[in-house]
Amino acid sequence: MKLSIFTLLFFLSIYPFVNSQTNLFIPVALSGNSIDLNLQTGTTNFFSGITTNTMGANGNLLGPTIILEQNQSVTMNVQNNLPDTTTIHWHGLHVAPEHDGGPHTEILPGQTWSPSFSVLDKAGTYWYHPHLHMHTDEHVSKGIAGMILVRDAEEAGLGLPMHYGIDEFPLVLQTKGFDANGQILVHTNLDSCVLVNGTRNATTQFPAQVVRLRVLNGSSQRVMQIGFSDNRSFYVIGTDGGLLSAPLSKTRLRLAPGQRADILLDLTNSINQSFELMSFGAELPNAYYGAAQPGMGPGATSSLAGYTSNPLNGANFNLLQINVGNPTSNPVLSIPTSLAVLNPLTQSSAALTRNLTFTSAGAMNNLEGPFLINGTAFNMMQINYTIPINQTEIWSLTNQTPIAHPFHIHDVQFYILDINGVAPPPELSGLNDVVLVPGGMGNVRFIAKFENHANDSIPYMYHCHMLPHEDMGMMGQFLVVDPNASLLENTDATHWHITPNPNNGKFLISGLMQDDSFHLMDASGQWLRQLRTVNQELDLDLQPGVYFLKDNSGSVMKFVVE
Repeated sequence: MKLSIFTLLFFLSIYPFVNSQTNLFIPVALSGNSIDLNLQTGTTNFFSGITTNTMGANGNLLGPTIILEQNQSVTMNVQNNLPDTTTIHWHGLHVAPEHDGGPHTEILPGQTWSPSFSVLDKAGTYWYHPHLHMHTDEHVSKGIAGMILVRDAEEAGLGLPMHYGIDEFPLVLQTKGFDANGQILVHTNLDSCVLVNGTRNATTQFPAQVVRLRVLNGSSQRVMQIGFSDNRSFYVIGTDGGLLSAPLSKTRLRLAPGQRADILLDLTNSINQSFELMSFGAELPNAYYGAAQPGMGPGATSSLAGYTSNPLNGANFNLLQINVGNPTSNPVLSIPTSLAVLNPLTQSSAALTRNLTFTSAGAMNNLEGPFLINGTAFNMMQINYTIPINQTEIWSLTNQTPIAHPFHIHDVQFYILDINGVAPPPELSGLNDVVLVPGGMGNVRFIAKFENHANDSIPYMYHCHMLPHEDMGMMGQFLVVDPNASLLENTDATHWHITPNPNNGKFLISGLMQDDSFHLMDASGQWLRQLRTVNQELDLDLQPGVYFLKDNSGSVMKFVVE
């Protein structure tokens, strides 16, 4: 409570500066077959006379926008110059698990991680951010995040705005909390400072033509209901995983943390006008973070420390002031009538339905967490599902908690089948990798195909994208495996050995010069657990059978438990 009071007093102390406007920062764009990202610490002046410690990629805050082409081969060179271990996850991209940047792919301080992959995704709006277990919120809140734009031939033929920074603009929407010293708070409900591209009280000028807004809700927890102050219409043309089949006219669009939207705004008749991009939090229904009542049931508001003192909750607030100036020399002046060809998966193609249930580890009306999936918290050593490659599945998500959770899955984009038994609204008819599951027994079903990438030891994640929830364990992991791929036995493992072999579950990994990490697998190649050892006897409770150990270099050794 003491921290909450100090933070509220700090907010009130800077309130007189709220009306001063700052030009919107537009991150630099990087493209090509080799992308260099330097993760670093820095400082940022969000408030006059106050220096805030931040993190960024290639700068003090946020990171460059990466522009890729479908089918392009790219290498991402991520240099970690932070004092902390971290990871970088390519959110929404369909890449192999060893390139995905989940919590198993740590980048130690001073190290460089260089995943290389082909871009298999459709034209769309993706992003990147750290994903270190229990530290995702810290590293994202302090500033490391950036957009990824993928382009393809289908998009190129539609006549859309595609000149980055001229008629196409990234908008990273975030709210952050600050303590009395002006430092960023982590796991806070006092996220009362509004930022767009890291800019507070942002203003910008758009040309009087059709402009394209690549919008990301990069907040740690806040759901946003975006629209414009004069209630003008805009056109949603894309979701998380790419373009819709046709533009959709809207005056409001709900975005949960992690979700993206590709939007066209027709300003051809708006020259010299000014208006605001806003979040209409007063219109959010109960049980969404950002609404006046974030949960269901008695005491649902008071159970979130500091929530009721946050002036943004249940309120409408400005995100960006927009001033309309002269058009560019080659303006886009019309909205296309059709966009991408979509091929939704049919329910009959699904091999099975997986049921995931969200619950609270505390009282039923608890909004602070920790929250669980199928009754368990995340365990780095536990694989929750093993999925054969090329299998199509339906995932059914049931939320028994009193607050909505944005569910994100790595590896795949999915089609939403229904929300509370009803077909999704048109703006969610495309490909998605985040879906907001309503509280109070809300249910969402989606369908996805797990194709192209398999790895018998490195998993993908699924989790709530409210980052405090994720950090506290609302996450699981799955392997995509190729049943037809045989394990290599005793390949390049001459520097370490298992003795005795066969054994009764007690054995020594000898020949190690330093601490090493191993994946333990059964005879089918299913990942069982991770082991870290240096020349010491292991005592494992294993049933009789054939097992494999695989080290980080890919060397595999077979052993038998009798």
